[in-house]
Amino acid sequence: MDATQAQQPGARRPLIGMSARRWSARTLGENVGPAMRDAEVDIHFADYPRAIAAAGGLPVGLCPDAEVDGVLDRIDGLVLTGGADIDPELYGEAIEPGCGAIERERDLWELALLRGAIERSMPVFGICRGLQLANVAYGGTLVQHLAPDAGDGHARFDRPRAEVAHAVKLEPGSLAHSVYGTTLEVNSLHHQVVDRLGTGLAVSGRSPDGIVEAVEGLDAAVLAVQWHPEASLDRQPDPGLRWLVRAAASRVPLI
Repeated sequence: MDATQAQQPGARRPLIGMSARRWSARTLGENVGPAMRDAEVDIHFADYPRAIAAAGGLPVGLCPDAEVDGVLDRIDGLVLTGGADIDPELYGEAIEPGCGAIERERDLWELALLRGAIERSMPVFGICRGLQLANVAYGGTLVQHLAPDAGDGHARFDRPRAEVAHAVKLEPGSLAHSVYGTTLEVNSLHHQVVDRLGTGLAVSGRSPDGIVEAVEGLDAAVLAVQWHPEASLDRQPDPGLRWLVRAAASRVPLI
């Protein structure tokens, strides 16, 4: 069953779980009254569920309070979303200058989600931080900081999120190539990149300056990209998320 079939009468659309980040309600500023400022919020950018829905999936936000195994037994596919830098201790390094905010509890939660999904042969699509998390999960390391003007200019946080930054060339014969084609123009909102590649992953896309922009599992349905396809508002549905939904739909029994 593909993404189109998943939307037909009598078929259940695949349930796609999205990771999120937990922040203090204070970060929302004056929109939160004094009585609630010591509360916490689970948040994700709305671009993620919009893009998943456009690709044919049924998006659902995940929270770290739920039992990982219980969650994975209910969903059909997993999206690892963007966000804070991963704790360097998790890949055996000390924090270096330029490494940003760390959310270690989220790191551990998402690593458990990813490993559990792989054990279940569940398709996983990683976005930006999601690619970096996948590399760490497979034993790889990260470059902790790229200067804003490094290479093709990857850390473009002061520009519109959908603005094209550079091209990505996909490796012939790879899953990423079958999904995105030979080359793709992408946005860029990251300051960390793959350093040593994790065992069990293959590099399937690079920017012209050699930065790893796509990886995939050698023996698992894991595809991850360094750009933000959910934010490419003029290019929906995204081919990578359509791949995820198609792969997830194959796990859904017809009603």
